[in-house]
Amino acid sequence: MIAYIEGRILEKSETSCVLVTRHGVGYEIYAPSHTLYALPKKGEEFFLYTSLVVREDAQELFGFDSWDERETFRMLITINRVGARTALAILSQFRPDDLRRMVALDDMLAITQVSGIGKQTGQKIFLELKYKMKGDGTPVLMPPSEVSGMVYKDALTGLLNLGYEEAQVAQILKEILIAQPDLDVSGALRASLKSIAQKNKT
Repeated sequence: MIAYIEGRILEKSETSCVLVTRHGVGYEIYAPSHTLYALPKKGEEFFLYTSLVVREDAQELFGFDSWDERETFRMLITINRVGARTALAILSQFRPDDLRRMVALDDMLAITQVSGIGKQTGQKIFLELKYKMKGDGTPVLMPPSEVSGMVYKDALTGLLNLGYEEAQVAQILKEILIAQPDLDVSGALRASLKSIAQKNKT
């Protein structure tokens, strides 16, 4: 199993890149769109965690910028109806933490945002994803039971769209909604922004 490759970028396209090792061997590696966008210029050094997928008619190498993403890819391809290309499309749309948040919030329809995944197929994929992500030992970010999942989800999305990191605001938002469970999305956003501003002053 090829799990890691480092070398210089020889070629890159919308779906893959060619990475040449110091021994002169070039590997074509398919990767999520965000990874390909972050590639350096041709000739510059780069590394990827990789997973080799072997089929009857092909052997393809898939690359990722983190071990977490690689392991998420390997988990996704064990799901019925999710091949390597579909798993790659999912990870081009959602990072591993996004998938964990979807599972935590029971957001079944989010997976249908991925091109080629309809509602019925998306529901089946999500049920398996939910089972596997909760059983793989990876902590799942669960909003407290007192919190409305929809308010939490929409308010968190709003904060992320404003440029905040999830690690920075998720706990603040949860604490606010525990203390004030009747807040709507706008109220939760205002309270969160106020709390963030106060913490930045200290």
